[in-house]
Amino acid sequence: MDLERMLTMCRRDQWQVADLDFSGTPRPMSRDDEMAIVQLFTDMAGIERIAAALFVEQERRVADPTLKEIFHTFVGDEVRHSHVAQMLADYYDVHRYRTYRTNTSLEKFVPPFLRAIAYLSDDVANSYVTGGELILDIALLRSIDDYVDDPMSAKAMRLINRDESRHIAVDYHMVEHYGSEAYSRELAARPSPPLAQRAEAAWIFANLLFRAQPFFRDVFFTPMERVDPSGERLREAFKRFQLLSLKPGVKRPFAKFMTVLQDMFNHPATGALFGSAIARVGGVHPELMTRLYDDADVARVEGMSFDDLAREALSGKRAPSA
Repeated sequence: MDLERMLTMCRRDQWQVADLDFSGTPRPMSRDDEMAIVQLFTDMAGIERIAAALFVEQERRVADPTLKEIFHTFVGDEVRHSHVAQMLADYYDVHRYRTYRTNTSLEKFVPPFLRAIAYLSDDVANSYVTGGELILDIALLRSIDDYVDDPMSAKAMRLINRDESRHIAVDYHMVEHYGSEAYSRELAARPSPPLAQRAEAAWIFANLLFRAQPFFRDVFFTPMERVDPSGERLREAFKRFQLLSLKPGVKRPFAKFMTVLQDMFNHPATGALFGSAIARVGGVHPELMTRLYDDADVARVEGMSFDDLAREALSGKRAPSA
């Protein structure tokens, strides 16, 4: 990836909340649809704030000045997205049927998450960013926009999706970096943290995993059952994430851990006995622990660069709705 070119795009494609005109009138909708849509955007505002916190952490960790600037623009993007999502929630809250608040599982996830991100290794932090943005961009945002089916949402989502495309391209670049020999040498040169610190980090990460499953269930998976009943887009997002694990070098400890969980889930014996528990540890719905790729995908990915994989993922989100 040409980081200077990416930074130029990040600067060039900035926009302001004021660029959106909220003076219109939403399309008529049922009480149930209005309540669902307002809740979706309320939760989206919270999700975007979590993404901003992760990019703050990534900006802090990277040494390359160009990458630092890129991540700094990403923080601004996510804060702006959160603001717009809340404005969309207010815009569609026409009848004030009830008072809305962010999902309880999201609220419970935030404190352990904010505590954990400083302890997460670089590749784990990037894995959460990459997986979350694939779900958000390929599945959730597209499906919410189709479900809302209103010009105001379409205008906002078009701008948000443009930002998210840049984010995913850099996410893939960072996956490649954290799987490189250069990064392995960098890790080897770092002093090993004290045992007490490693134990604390393991405990904090365990708490994060415990909160992750209800968070993903209530904030991503359950809403997707409403806005994408077929589940096609969610499976597509997870397939993209699984394909990343097939690339040589993407074998940092967290990636290996998730691969082992998936192998155990898909094994006839361990899957039958412990499938639900394995999915709980992995933080996802059992259906998404199955392998979503085939031998042809494996052969194709072997000959693709990380940039190729990113472009393929982004082309998927532009595919017409089913």
